[in-house]
Amino acid sequence: MLRPALMTVDDDPEVLHAIERDLRRRYGGQFRILRADSGATALEILRQLKLRNEPVALLL
Repeated sequence: MLRPALMTVDDDPEVLHAIERDLRRRYGGQFRILRADSGATALEILRQLKLRNEPVALLL
């Protein structure tokens, strides 16, 4: 079964990396960790996930 996704969005690369790292350490076994560096990128990723009927558990 496909794991639900946790997505983090931030335009600051250092913040984005830190959040992704922390999410991956804590939740990487249960969720797919995705990241986006802008709102537009996040929307495109979400659009693709929806087309593939892939679950998203959290958008941060």
